[in-house]
Amino acid sequence: MTSAPHPEHGAEELCRAGTRLYEQALREGHVPVEAARAAPCLMDFGLLQFAVDDLHRLEPVAPAVALHRLLRTSGERIAQERRREERLAAMFEPLIAIEGHHTVADATPTLRLLSGKGQINQALTEALADASREMLTIQPRPGLPREQVAAAHVLAIRRDQALLDRGGRIRTLYPQTLRHSPTIVAYHERLSGDIEARALDEITDRLIIVDRDAAFIPADGDGVALEIRHPAIVGHMATTFDRLWRLATPVFPEAAPQPSHNGISPRQHAIAALLVEGHTDAVIADRLGMNIRTARVHIAKLAATLGSQSRAQLGYLIGRSGILDQGR
Repeated sequence: MTSAPHPEHGAEELCRAGTRLYEQALREGHVPVEAARAAPCLMDFGLLQFAVDDLHRLEPVAPAVALHRLLRTSGERIAQERRREERLAAMFEPLIAIEGHHTVADATPTLRLLSGKGQINQALTEALADASREMLTIQPRPGLPREQVAAAHVLAIRRDQALLDRGGRIRTLYPQTLRHSPTIVAYHERLSGDIEARALDEITDRLIIVDRDAAFIPADGDGVALEIRHPAIVGHMATTFDRLWRLATPVFPEAAPQPSHNGISPRQHAIAALLVEGHTDAVIADRLGMNIRTARVHIAKLAATLGSQSRAQLGYLIGRSGILDQGR
């Protein structure tokens, strides 16, 4: 059984295990090398060092000496940043002098490519920090591995609650397949304010609109997004969201009941409509935000309900049953 990895932290935020071990070393004069495996930060920050006469023991560095070393390192880093600022100012000074009318006056680009989760989260956090009215989102699928969901939700809840506290509102569209997701339900219940969620059988790819001034959509590639601040494009996306919102079924805070027609659930009804259009199982799963195995289970149930023996017969029976007309 492997132990949990040691969390990254700075010297000013010494972890609990490191604090206990350093205090033990100060009281007893040394600790065994094996004990430092639970707190490698003590070696990294220069708080423990190997004993001269025994490489199996670690001796504590005096706190005053360690503090002086750390402060000196911090001072050198600050001085290095100041020298960098001076070099940047010297480099741009002659360029500013020749700036003409051919430069872009607005410092905010209308389109910006964001690469990596860190840059995407930073851009979204900055946009929401300036927001005061609303955030509109479309979430077609969870999108994160289970082990990353908790950390992502902590950041999202803190960020979203700040918008709600300023009097803003949050509207989210989900596919019907996620309406009962425990993670999504827990996320909405932890927020307080003007927040609503609705669901549709089919929705677009992921979309986030902040104050109808900025929009974020996936770009080509994993962990790549596009930040859009062109008023016409963002306005068009917001109008599309509003129209989808009016067609959607309430999920939170009050969930609307999902009626069935002749034993056909709303999810199976959506699958039936796509089957009649001739789509494959993979396309149906993608458009309805479910995995292909779940889609095939629902197709099998639909076939059993209608008494179908083949894929071709299923399409015929769907058309003859009239369930698509009932749905409309």
